[in-house]
Amino acid sequence: MSKTWGIMMLSVISAPSLAETELAHNLCGNSMQTRAWQPLAGLDFGMVDIKSDDIELLGTQSAEFTGNVDINTLTMSLSAQSALIDKQRGLLNATGPITYRDPISEVKSSGLNADLNNSQISLLGADYKLTDQQGHGGAEKLTVNKSGLNLLNASFTTCPGETPLWAIQAEEIALSREEGWGETHDMVLRIMDTPVLYLPYFTFPIDERRKSGLLTPNISSSDRYGVETVTPYYWNIAPNYDATITPRYMSNKGLQLQAEFRYLSETSQGLLGLEYLNKDESEPELNDRFLFHWQQQSYFGENWRANIDITNVSDDNYLTDLNSGYAASTDTQLYRTGSLSYLGELWRTDIQVQNFEVLGDHVESYAALPQITFTQTTPFQFKAVDLTLNGELSHFTNDTEVIEKATRLHIEPKASFGYQEHAWSFLSELSLLHTNYRQEGDLNGTDYAKSVSRTLPKVRLHSQLNFERDTTTFTDNGIQTLEPQIQYLYTPNKDQSDIGLYDTTKLQDDFFGLFRDSRFSSVDRIAAANQFTLGATTRLFNNKSEELFNFSAGQIFYLSDSAKPTSQGLNSDTNYNALFAAQTMLHWHRRWYLSGGIQYDTDGKQIIQSNVTLDYKGDDNQLIQLNHRYANDVSGNTIEQVGLFTSIPLSDQWQFVSSYHRDLESGRSIEAFSGLQYESCCWAFQITGRRQIETDLNQAIGLEQATFDSSIGFNIVLKGLGSKSRYDAQKLLQQGIFGYRRPYFLNN
Repeated sequence: MSKTWGIMMLSVISAPSLAETELAHNLCGNSMQTRAWQPLAGLDFGMVDIKSDDIELLGTQSAEFTGNVDINTLTMSLSAQSALIDKQRGLLNATGPITYRDPISEVKSSGLNADLNNSQISLLGADYKLTDQQGHGGAEKLTVNKSGLNLLNASFTTCPGETPLWAIQAEEIALSREEGWGETHDMVLRIMDTPVLYLPYFTFPIDERRKSGLLTPNISSSDRYGVETVTPYYWNIAPNYDATITPRYMSNKGLQLQAEFRYLSETSQGLLGLEYLNKDESEPELNDRFLFHWQQQSYFGENWRANIDITNVSDDNYLTDLNSGYAASTDTQLYRTGSLSYLGELWRTDIQVQNFEVLGDHVESYAALPQITFTQTTPFQFKAVDLTLNGELSHFTNDTEVIEKATRLHIEPKASFGYQEHAWSFLSELSLLHTNYRQEGDLNGTDYAKSVSRTLPKVRLHSQLNFERDTTTFTDNGIQTLEPQIQYLYTPNKDQSDIGLYDTTKLQDDFFGLFRDSRFSSVDRIAAANQFTLGATTRLFNNKSEELFNFSAGQIFYLSDSAKPTSQGLNSDTNYNALFAAQTMLHWHRRWYLSGGIQYDTDGKQIIQSNVTLDYKGDDNQLIQLNHRYANDVSGNTIEQVGLFTSIPLSDQWQFVSSYHRDLESGRSIEAFSGLQYESCCWAFQITGRRQIETDLNQAIGLEQATFDSSIGFNIVLKGLGSKSRYDAQKLLQQGIFGYRRPYFLNN
């Protein structure tokens, strides 16, 4: 028989996601899976459905149920041998064996007492499982309330089996669903049923919310650092402020303190980072070593933006010696800038101060203090012609150069006419480039002038055709395109040797660079031009509009000797009068991707630069990448290197990763790395080994003088007590001198 009574019960808490359930199944199998609880269909809020073999009414407010008792509400279900309900007092007592289920737990117990008015249930002699995470254990007494679970004389683990790899035992364990954290009192950590650690008080996460506490430590050993331990402490200061304080001990160097502070306000977000080593035992001649980093983005209303990005180090070799998450060890300069931008309907104005800290034995760069640029975002229209005006005002300083100070005013009005259809397009531009310089310093005996005014016209004509046809080459019902293009560019030749170089360098000579209207990054040098550029691109698409293949090639043809790069401009040794550039991509299978590019001097019959990459991306982190890169002149050296990245899943739990790079010019390896990763539902570890070349930016090291650093690292996580995120083997491959880069459109 059954009877429905109106009694208030516990609040509902969300069930686990499908992704979490699938992940637990893959790593732990079915032994840890608990079917998500669902309330009995047809129940209304506050109602109770009770079924039993027998019922005895005790007055009008109480009843005793015996034999196969099933009690269901919208928030829980209970199976017991007998149950006594006092409706007036809101009490429920049940005897076992008992199975209790709700959205967060499943409990096997010998007895149950419930205060229904206060939504609190106590179970005695309980064995429990958490249904929305991998956690289970036992307790002398388990109490369920609105905030979560409270356990006395209890155990907790995320590992399956009767003898888990790890477990905690404590006098009291509180699992708070409101705060997302568990806390223990008088806790003992047991590994393989052996006690290894006692803590009078300990907290651990049970979901993704933040709380202050120790994060997962990392232990490694290397020739450079010796034994290294990194022990981060996370400080959850407020919902919009937090900090991470990390002592980093290196037996060969000393104790380094790393700290990061993150903040968020209504208008800004950013972080401050500080790394400090009082004394480097391996570099006694150095004073204290430090790094400072500040990054911030601000938004003031709809029109104003501000950005700050500053990194400063105590010495040139800080990054190569100590490494940092705020800059790469291969960086040769640090970017320091602050900017304020206004985005209007017609104009954009940027006010910027910037400086580069050059690392190593190199010429110091100029600082821009300030640089004001204005850009017309909406052109004025005169009939079919668009009229725009852009410009800048910059002040540069550098005490180490002949020109110590310089002020540059540049104004560039432009008239353009364009026409575009599906099959073709045409663009014509006429610009007037006017630049005025005021240069200060000891200029006697130099080519530089204190005052320079330069005005040059520039004409650019560009047209492109778009052909398309059906094809069955490599694919059924495919489409092939052919996109030839031609450009004419003219700028008169002018001697600019009386102008210093402040923020100008030569741009990359790739296929896209062939059709640029400038060879330099700024206006201190405006290259003479009287040239045609011819090029074309062909693409192949399948019937799903996915690009399977493309090939682009082009070359510049100069109409006058004065416009050839070797007779003007910067770095004449790296200029080429007959530059041919090409690049290609082949994506013939969803798992395979081939890309490459080449720059070739047809006059000198030599390759300038080339690169080729072959990628395979399979399921379950399967990865293979082969690459080759060549450059005939990098700071006077020829570079030719080959590299290999691989990630191989050995099973659902085991993953092997490795990378190798070799310098073909010197005939030796540059970097070798390998790592082995294990992950189950309750614990995970990584062991890595690396050997890589050391860099000293303060001296030019010949190939025969290079030294190597070898290291081994070890990291372990007890899941449920530390990070809940699943390891990503590809993140290991992104570390080191050469990091793995996945083609951005490769299928995952």
